[in-house]
Amino acid sequence: MRLGPFRAAAPLLGLVALLGSAWAEDLPSLGGERLAGVDVDVRPLLALGGGVPALALREDLLSALKAEFADRLGGRGPVLLVRITGLSINPYAGGDGGRGRLGGGTQSDYLDGEALLIGRRGEILARHPQLSAVPSSSGGAWYDPASERRRVTAIAQHYAGWLRRALPQD
Repeated sequence: MRLGPFRAAAPLLGLVALLGSAWAEDLPSLGGERLAGVDVDVRPLLALGGGVPALALREDLLSALKAEFADRLGGRGPVLLVRITGLSINPYAGGDGGRGRLGGGTQSDYLDGEALLIGRRGEILARHPQLSAVPSSSGGAWYDPASERRRVTAIAQHYAGWLRRALPQD
């Protein structure tokens, strides 16, 4: 039995919404203070043998975070550290192959991790777990050799964008 793409995604969307609400409850007020910086830790991926894709992800996510938080950087506030614990770039070869269906499939890429606000003394002020999912087609044509690299960039930008939305404005 196959579930439609929306019914299959419903539990995942609920999980993402639940995880998104956890940040606001745990976050202390920054009093409008700007972040001292942003950083990305992919050591958990490297320990699992992530290699080059993990390093590419670090570069892409750091760039995306700097762009998303540009107006909130340069202060003496906490550092925003994103620790990535999982990256899944699923095999993708165009649609899902379902009979009588038009359009893309339900294949997704996933990025899992947590954002930490680190105080001046190295203490964790708040943590926010986050799971991002984007269609495996986000890198463009599956037969293009650069597609997988673009998929890493796309999921990094998605993760940073949703993290920006989750971090309360003071």
